[in-house]
Amino acid sequence: MNLFSILAAGATLAFAHEDGAYADALQRMLAETAAGRCPADVMAGPLLAACEQQKQQMSAQLASLGPIGSLQFEQGAEGTGGRVETYVIAFAGGAKLRWAIGGEQDGKFTVAYARPYASTSASASTGAPAARP
Repeated sequence: MNLFSILAAGATLAFAHEDGAYADALQRMLAETAAGRCPADVMAGPLLAACEQQKQQMSAQLASLGPIGSLQFEQGAEGTGGRVETYVIAFAGGAKLRWAIGGEQDGKFTVAYARPYASTSASASTGAPAARP
């Protein structure tokens, strides 16, 4: 299990949106996890459990990337588990990743995962298979 496979959503159907609504929650989730904490106020049960289980490894990996330098909304998708938004995040250390967050239930998220960033319009669905807790 690795940082790039926290929790996967069900099948989604992508469509364009002007901007995302989950950027603040994603930034907080990443910053808290990098500091060794899984934020229970933004992570729902299964995602929080997966974070707690992988916290030591994820914290070290996220911290090694440095702080978030920029975060850009890429797309939103609606699926059986709700909306999932994808963002391209550039970290101060030079790494760039495509992060997804969604499945909001009562202000908490059930989905958060990362994929390698490709400068083409490649889909976020490419990459390593996602782990399920």
